[in-house]
Amino acid sequence: MMSDENYQSLDEETLFLISQTFKALADPTRIRILHLLFNRELSVSNIAEQLDLNQSNVSHQLRFLKNLRLVKYRRDGKTIYYSQDDEHVMKILQQSIDHATHH
Repeated sequence: MMSDENYQSLDEETLFLISQTFKALADPTRIRILHLLFNRELSVSNIAEQLDLNQSNVSHQLRFLKNLRLVKYRRDGKTIYYSQDDEHVMKILQQSIDHATHH
């Protein structure tokens, strides 16, 4: 818990970034993509195949995640590989999974 003397009000930009992060985590497809990228790097086609989604949808979701700096990419020839790019958000995701699966 945060004590009163440690409380700082949040500026508008920080509030916006936090809300965008939670918006990213509020979408089941984006959660599935981030979960796949926990400890590995995958191409768009690998992600699409493993999640049984079309590549266009996966690319759209990856673009959203990349704009929030939640994933990063590298190019190898014509193939683009994605991996997670924010350990903090991945910890939030893991804690959410743990919470949801706790019995």
